[in-house]
Amino acid sequence: HTHKPNLVGYLFHSMRSFSLFSRESSSLLFLISLVLSQSLWLHVSSSAEVDDDANPVQMLIDAAMENTRVYERLAYLGDTFGPRFSGTTALEDAIEWAESLMHEEEGVINIAREPVMVPHWVRGDESLRMVAPREASLAMLGLGGSIGTDGPLTAEVLVVSSFDELAERAAEAKGRIVVYNVPFTTYSATSRYRRLGAVEAARVGAVASLTRSITDHSLYTPHTGSMSYEAGVPLIPAAAITVEDAAMFGRMTERGTTITLTLTMNAKTLDDALSHNLIGELPGTDLSDEIVVVGGHFDSWDVGTGMTDDAGGCLMALETLHLMNSLGLRPRRTVRAVFFTNEENGARGAAAYLSQHAHEVNRTVFALESDQGLSLPYGYSFQGNPAALPTLQALADHTKPALDLQVREGGAGVDIGPLCEAGVPGVGLLNDEFDGSGTDYFDVHHTMADTFDKIRLEDLRRSLAAVVSMVFQVANMEGTLPRIHDTDSE
Repeated sequence: HTHKPNLVGYLFHSMRSFSLFSRESSSLLFLISLVLSQSLWLHVSSSAEVDDDANPVQMLIDAAMENTRVYERLAYLGDTFGPRFSGTTALEDAIEWAESLMHEEEGVINIAREPVMVPHWVRGDESLRMVAPREASLAMLGLGGSIGTDGPLTAEVLVVSSFDELAERAAEAKGRIVVYNVPFTTYSATSRYRRLGAVEAARVGAVASLTRSITDHSLYTPHTGSMSYEAGVPLIPAAAITVEDAAMFGRMTERGTTITLTLTMNAKTLDDALSHNLIGELPGTDLSDEIVVVGGHFDSWDVGTGMTDDAGGCLMALETLHLMNSLGLRPRRTVRAVFFTNEENGARGAAAYLSQHAHEVNRTVFALESDQGLSLPYGYSFQGNPAALPTLQALADHTKPALDLQVREGGAGVDIGPLCEAGVPGVGLLNDEFDGSGTDYFDVHHTMADTFDKIRLEDLRRSLAAVVSMVFQVANMEGTLPRIHDTDSE
């Protein structure tokens, strides 16, 4: 495998030993041997068992580290289509554009837009004003799914730092706007107040819920996100305010100052709208009936242009197909890029994909999702049978020294989560610890500031390298990763 000239000589002398050749035919035989050796060399260089000079994983990493196409396409996407919120024409136009990219991509087949009915929430005009102890216009963003205020809503504020404190002060909450001044710790812990804040406030008679934005660094930027209601509990409007204002309210109430706010929200929920998941495949070779999924979600919130959350994840998935095909590194298994819709406020795309592809679950051997921003990648979060961890770590180690990627147990992602729960081993690319440490992802998460200028080309390239290297290796490995359980799907 490491000495191509010797392979030529071996073929030539081996063939010659079985026949008698003239001097003229010997020249022809040498040319035939050379052609055969080139074919064999290409074959072995597409496996993982070759020397470093022809290592396909390194070839993919090198190509990713020089890539500019994803970066340029992200700029065009954000500049041209703007926010891509579920239910909007902008999202569907962007999906059609992405579909056209797939059709232009040599080797990509089975391109399809698969229908998904998605929620259609409209923000409408909104505002927040402090009317006492002084007049001030305050930044805010209504939370996805919230009702409106039916005109201006003016009430005094009750500031709490936890659900426990709210329960202890329930008698004070009636008729007030509850403000959750809860500092960011981890995303899962802090986002509870965004998701459930309106329900808990309504239980004790509050008229609205305001949540401190989920970030530990703020430049007076509110962060939106999904919220929920509960049957039997009154519906009240819910919004996010800035870290700065929540902290200010906390200080003011500690001094005994009474705060009065006027909240105006014209939010409403319309009938479900038609959207689409977008898929395209690079067909495999000898194991083409087995599938490796790679993707992200293509929708964004209605603020910002969703460059880090999560246009980059989708365009890296498509580029993964391009890099393998353009380098002649066809995978043994079929690799399917999926642009999921409606992750942000419903995850309907993930549910629809599982439903529409249930017959393929047992043949889907792996899934990878990128949806934690585009900062410097440091590993993968694995969801599945822990017995697969050593194998995945060994594959991740093949990216050294260009990358240093660690595999650990955890959730793989919202969009491939249903697949993982059905038994498919899956990983999510780790670009952020989800406690906000070390990156700026949560500085712009779900804000108007999630725009193209936040993307660092070198980090994007390394993220692409981490995605394509893992996908390629699993698509070509002998055997498959162990699963938690088998499904009934055929």
